[in-house]
Amino acid sequence: MATVDTSQHDEFFNSKVLGHPAGLFVLFFTEMWERFSFYGMRVLLINFLTMAVIGSNPGWEWTAENAGALFGTYAGLLYLTPILGGVIADKFTGYRWAVLIGCVIMTLGHASMALETEFSLYLGLALLVIGTGFFKPNITSIISEMYTYLPEKKDGAYTIFYMGVNAGAFFGMMLCGYLAERVGWSWGFGLAGVFMLFGTLQFLLAKPLFGKIGAPPVKQTKEEKAAAVKDYKENKFTGLDKILIIVTSIIGFLYLINDPVSKIGGINLLPAEFLFSKDVLSGPIVITLIGVALFLFLVIGRIVRYEKIVRDKMIAVIIFAFFTVLFFIPFEQAATSMVIFARDYTDRVLTGNAALIFNIVNTLLTVIPLMIITWVLYLLNKKTFGKIPGSNVVLAVCFALVWGIVVWMLAQDFSTKAYEVEYQAVKIEQVVDGETSVVYEPITEARPLKAGETTETQVLTISSNNELKAGQAVGAHLELGKYRYLDDEKREKLVSDYAEAGLKSQLIMGEVVRAKENQVEITVSWFSILNSFFIIAFASFFSKWWESKYNPSAALKYGLGLFIMGVGFAVLAYGSSFIPQGAGPGVVRVSMVWLILAYLFHTIGELCLSPVGLSYVSKLVPARMIALMFGMWYLAIAIGNKVAASMGGMVEQIQEEYNLSTFFLIFTIIPMAAGLLITVLNPLMKRLMHGVR
Repeated sequence: MATVDTSQHDEFFNSKVLGHPAGLFVLFFTEMWERFSFYGMRVLLINFLTMAVIGSNPGWEWTAENAGALFGTYAGLLYLTPILGGVIADKFTGYRWAVLIGCVIMTLGHASMALETEFSLYLGLALLVIGTGFFKPNITSIISEMYTYLPEKKDGAYTIFYMGVNAGAFFGMMLCGYLAERVGWSWGFGLAGVFMLFGTLQFLLAKPLFGKIGAPPVKQTKEEKAAAVKDYKENKFTGLDKILIIVTSIIGFLYLINDPVSKIGGINLLPAEFLFSKDVLSGPIVITLIGVALFLFLVIGRIVRYEKIVRDKMIAVIIFAFFTVLFFIPFEQAATSMVIFARDYTDRVLTGNAALIFNIVNTLLTVIPLMIITWVLYLLNKKTFGKIPGSNVVLAVCFALVWGIVVWMLAQDFSTKAYEVEYQAVKIEQVVDGETSVVYEPITEARPLKAGETTETQVLTISSNNELKAGQAVGAHLELGKYRYLDDEKREKLVSDYAEAGLKSQLIMGEVVRAKENQVEITVSWFSILNSFFIIAFASFFSKWWESKYNPSAALKYGLGLFIMGVGFAVLAYGSSFIPQGAGPGVVRVSMVWLILAYLFHTIGELCLSPVGLSYVSKLVPARMIALMFGMWYLAIAIGNKVAASMGGMVEQIQEEYNLSTFFLIFTIIPMAAGLLITVLNPLMKRLMHGVR
């Protein structure tokens, strides 16, 4: 038997940080900045697309349906391109070059999105999809190769690595979201691109640390593959298999692209009618169902060719994949309908002591994790500065920038105050259903004072972190049920936007009366960081639970995760029951407690289910089929993301025709029913898994 040269790995492990090779932490920070950029952009997209086109921070005023169609296609493709990216890396580029190519393409994508034109948006999303395909599968493959001869350390390495994932998501959503909502959308999109660029540079400059790890592949003979893979066996596809793969791939791709293109651009890539009248089933739905049927025929046809035990295990994986789809449909509402709910129907304004408490909690929530990660950077710098000084300098610049933005953000929130503003309005009596009510219509360009009318002085409240003086003239604009303060620059821009739209301005001019107590308005994006925070807070508890004697079976974990997900939406359904049917954005707002509790339950559900899925794919599937089944798994997540965004886009329609409570009840019933079903299937799943735990 030939001896294996482990010198490269031995040398790699000489420089350790926290008991692991320094190279792991280079990958940690590369992944952190990539996730910072990805989640920083993701948390903005639906908010930006659906925000009113005229306002203090204007968006594009798309319908939720159109925005959901675009986002769903983007999210779906994100989980399909890694299949191709992994193949390219395995055969041609190697893992390290693939990661670098992905980083460069994603950087260009973020830069394109910061331009805020329709073409640049589509181009940016396309580049992000392609770049993720190269990046996502291959950075984890580098870790796997690093620990080839120390498999016992691999679990700990992945735990550290996934802390980088959550740290990046946490700070990306917080900081990109804050800049986008407080300063302007291009600042948020731009910040995501800046850190993607920094992540690319620090990874490129760290090349000397990796040696041959992740290098381009050396072509292997069949005999060498057999020696490297325990149960290697050629897995040939028949001619029919290949035809079915091509046909179903084309159908799936056309459906993904046709959905947003037909809704947004009115261009149909698939016929409106096919076999049935479009009033019964639309053409795209019929064609998609045919594609699903052909795909199932392909999968079943391949599975039956294997021996019984392998066949049973693959069936188990497919069943888990099906329930994964049912999990992601509600879970990914966090990117669509829950963003709209947070913005339009959640009371996010805190005053006085409540504002002070939030600011203190938010400071601790932000500064403590950042201090810990900065300490890790210090340890990495001590071990590797002599070998990769450029990479360490780039990381230092990154953290200096993050600290600067964090300090600025916290200072802004601590200095924000509420101000009373007097303005002139006309008293109008209205009779609705026999009842008389009084409303005051502010005097604006769109509603000038008419002959014979008199005005009365009214008071509104605005908030600003600028020091406003009593008697100072200010502009205010009503948006989503709340008056927004406009400085001189934003005031001019608003008036210009009204003029360009051929409308008269609804800007209200008034005079500051006095300053009130401290006030803070929590950003829409802040709620999205709760998922990452709760993961970090509870991950170790679940890890210990799974290692204890009380470790439940895979099916029971799935059942528990799905049911708890449903509980989260039951909380939202109850909270939103106080919002009347058809109530417009900002008319009625409910406590933020419901949204916080929902994110808590959703995260607990995720911890029960999400890490378990990929683990069981690797345990149940023989090595010779691992790539195929991981592809199946990512396909399931892609389907879940696409369906989630499409259903999330129905939030406005269901609120208009029924109510928000009905909308969230849909996502209560789906996971709870699925959780109960897979729990009932537990004995069957155990038999199919043949002792794998």
